Amino acid sequence: MGSGCLKVTKYFLFLFNLLFLILGAVILGFGIWILADKTSFIAVLQTSSPSLKSGAYILIGVGALTMLMGFLGCLGAVNEIRCLLALYFTCLMVILMTQVAAGLVIYFQKDMLKDELSKIVQQLIVDYDPSNGDKNLQDAWDYVQKQISCCGWDGAKDWENNKILKNESMLQYPCSCSVEVKPENTGFCNLDGPSNSTAPYAWPVHEQGCVDGVQQWLKDNLGIILGVCTGVAVIELLGMILSISLCKNIHSEDYTKVPKS
Repeated sequence: MGSGCLKVTKYFLFLFNLLFLILGAVILGFGIWILADKTSFIAVLQTSSPSLKSGAYILIGVGALTMLMGFLGCLGAVNEIRCLLALYFTCLMVILMTQVAAGLVIYFQKDMLKDELSKIVQQLIVDYDPSNGDKNLQDAWDYVQKQISCCGWDGAKDWENNKILKNESMLQYPCSCSVEVKPENTGFCNLDGPSNSTAPYAWPVHEQGCVDGVQQWLKDNLGIILGVCTGVAVIELLGMILSISLCKNIHSEDYTKVPKS
């Protein structure tokens, strides 16, 4: 490879790794977002599903490692250090294989995740108690019902199983399900009078369940995450090709760049 081509390869590898560094920061940010989010459906999953927390920690680890590899790649490319480029190539290959394996696991376990979600939400509705319970988890579900304009998992009738509403003879209903504008966004509201709604006990609530809206929400957000990971994987592959090409054509490691006498 001529010196001109070597320089082009070197600087292309530097630019790819700069982008790689940025995308690694994005993956790291997704992981932190999953752990820090307390207001959306992620909070429901995070509290009830250990696998999501594990996935968030994996994203943080992969993001941090990706940023480190981007830095090492930039350093190895600019200074033409063969051992650093070889280490960079090896780490990229390991990260790429890990991402592919994680993607396959997520894809083949999506049906299990759907069933797990259903059980989590149904139990949450049964145990929902504004005065005594997991406040973050309950607020997160109220937020979901308010934002998606839905009620329950399969429908408003799911709330008939709630222990408090049973004791109150169904004269209260979840405020976050209300079709009317209410100052209360959480807890239970008193049933003031008859309603035109066909929901149970004439509650003025949305009749449709949240299952479709939640699945669409998960699909949209997982699509963003998978899209970013796919972009990172393409850059990883290009980085591997450029790094091994540059490494093979550097004939000596010259850390000090001192000219020969």
